Amino acid sequence: MKAVGVVVEYNPFHNGHLYHMEQSKIQTNADVSIAVMSGHFLQRGEPALVDKWHRTKMALLNGIDIVIELPYVFSTGNATHFSQGAIQLLDAINCDTFAFGSEQGTIQPFLSTYSLLEKNKEQYNTLIKQFVTTGVSYPQSLYMAYEKLKQKEPGEYIDLSQPNNILGYHYIEAANRLKLSIKPVTIQRIQAGYHDSIDCDSTIASATGIRKAIFEHQAIEEIAAYVPPATLLQLEDWKTKYNTFISWELLWPLLRFAILRNTPEQLTHFADMTEGIEFAIRKAAKKSDTFAEFMVNLKSKRYTWTRLQRMVTHIYTGITREQLHQFSEPTYIRLLGMTSKGQAYISENKKHFKLPLISRVASTKDPMLELDIRASDMYAQCINLASNQKINGDYNTPPIRIQV
Repeated sequence: MKAVGVVVEYNPFHNGHLYHMEQSKIQTNADVSIAVMSGHFLQRGEPALVDKWHRTKMALLNGIDIVIELPYVFSTGNATHFSQGAIQLLDAINCDTFAFGSEQGTIQPFLSTYSLLEKNKEQYNTLIKQFVTTGVSYPQSLYMAYEKLKQKEPGEYIDLSQPNNILGYHYIEAANRLKLSIKPVTIQRIQAGYHDSIDCDSTIASATGIRKAIFEHQAIEEIAAYVPPATLLQLEDWKTKYNTFISWELLWPLLRFAILRNTPEQLTHFADMTEGIEFAIRKAAKKSDTFAEFMVNLKSKRYTWTRLQRMVTHIYTGITREQLHQFSEPTYIRLLGMTSKGQAYISENKKHFKLPLISRVASTKDPMLELDIRASDMYAQCINLASNQKINGDYNTPPIRIQV
């Protein structure tokens, strides 16, 4: 059976994701689709709208055959670390190809961009350092250095100001540098941009726009046109059980407590913290009544919004620099769910997987997995605070099985 892999968050699964998944299978002639999905905390330093189990069901009911978890150490990492972990896992579960959505829509410019940056690596790094010293943020410095290199060697390259192009480049970079056999394919993103609000004249909206509509109107009906029926059912099920969706605003009392209970020196030990920011974080937390107010008080030219959110994610989960960066690659494949076809694929290929497959965490001792479990436990605290309800934890939730 031929498998195509996709890297996802499905926060939530929407019509654009459905198009991407269907096109991925068509363009690669794959029998099975495998999603490596972030758990409860995401790459932009945010808690997921609903838990990983509801998002796994969304994926399986909408055509994905196997869902595996991207461990916390990668799901909350920068683009390089996030991509490396995801592509290694798809390769480990024997995907022939990986397919990613992009603003570019064709694969050759990605390959040309990779060749350009690899060939001029020393000059590229020098340019980045030069731009950083002028006070420009690191991501903006990367972009400016890239634009300067493009002028040196004209060709067909990708636009690295576009968020999905950036991730796509890092997927290809990871596969090439690790010398993996898995091959890249890209699918043209349609209509909605990454951060666009929803458009009443379209059935495609970004996940950001969909979440914004849910929080603004507190009604799932507002987004019914933009998500498949199975997604709507899972969102309704979550709302019925817990009466609220998850965001930093909901978590703010707990996050604020986590910040203020630590001294500035203690804060420096958490992952992704840089020298001096600990004082600004405590100061902003003291005078902010909401998370939005906190971020406005904290934001500066030196740090991107996403970088700051990743910092506070690690403060909230209590994960230190040493804990996060002791891992350079995945050590297991964590199975979250599968269809009957996915189960057949696993039975046929399990002996050839490059990493051990974990279906039940109780029988596994792994330091990376322990961080995933801690992140899940901290996510659950928010639900308990908001609705006095408990969500299923990692120890008592087996992989989801869907007969389709």
